[in-house]
Amino acid sequence: MKRHEQSEPVADFGIAPEKVGHVIVKAREYGAKVGAWNDTTDEGDAEEDPAAILEDFADDPTAEELTGFIGALNDDEQAALVALAWVGRGTFEAEEFDEAIETARSERANATSKYLLGMPLLADYLEEGLEKLGYSPEEVVGDIM
Repeated sequence: MKRHEQSEPVADFGIAPEKVGHVIVKAREYGAKVGAWNDTTDEGDAEEDPAAILEDFADDPTAEELTGFIGALNDDEQAALVALAWVGRGTFEAEEFDEAIETARSERANATSKYLLGMPLLADYLEEGLEKLGYSPEEVVGDIM
């Protein structure tokens, strides 16, 4: 993965950029399903609202794949992924990346995948985090696709 020429990288990831790119791609796929809300119906009846079909993701293969992928990462990689999302979200500044990793380690209460999949803008946060750390999200994702 190439770094942005405009900014000097602030921190090492602690996770391979390709893995971050994979999570971004899968989070976009998952977000397209989960985020397909339509306020025209109250109950989300599939006959009235075709998007309601997408809401039935109990056995969603994208969610299962993403959960499995994140769960297979080691603890350091999971903490780095959470920290990257936090930097992208603005919870931490890029200069505080190491602190964000330590906070992710110390505050982990549930499965990392469950926490991350609960972020509606996960892919955006990860891309923004990459950019703030001086990496090109387009190149990371482009290498995956």
